[in-house]
Amino acid sequence: MDSNLKTSLSSLRSQLAGAGPIDDELQELLTQLDGDIKQLLERRAAAAEANPGESTTFGLAERTQEISAKFAAQHPQLEPALRELGNILSSMGI
Repeated sequence: MDSNLKTSLSSLRSQLAGAGPIDDELQELLTQLDGDIKQLLERRAAAAEANPGESTTFGLAERTQEISAKFAAQHPQLEPALRELGNILSSMGI
């Protein structure tokens, strides 16, 4: 996993731990996003081995931005971390 992405995810987890209560819907969205990122990075690595040079995108950057918008109202301190995660995913083409 890209070190910037790993660092960003770790930072986001730490910030979430100190953010206070998060409603169930947003928690579920983040849990799904985390699992999807891990799964898709594994699939992307496998696809790159099978078809070197082929670009694979999954739209996770856009999903991260949507979640960021939802968090901005309830947990504004988390929005910058989610925005950074979205930027990293976007720059990776995910």
